[in-house]
Amino acid sequence: MDIRVGDVLIMKKEHACKNNRMKVLRVGADFRLECEKCGHVFMIARYKCEKNIKTVVRGE
Repeated sequence: MDIRVGDVLIMKKEHACKNNRMKVLRVGADFRLECEKCGHVFMIARYKCEKNIKTVVRGE
């Protein structure tokens, strides 16, 4: 998948705050994502993240 810094990922599963939109802060073997609702920042393995993506909204 072509995912870049600044993209917004709409995930299949929700975060604990009931939001499924995550902003990409870092790309590599792992992704650093930030929840758009509560601001929680976390790292997730690339293969796990790509499996759970529903759609990608391109950033500017």
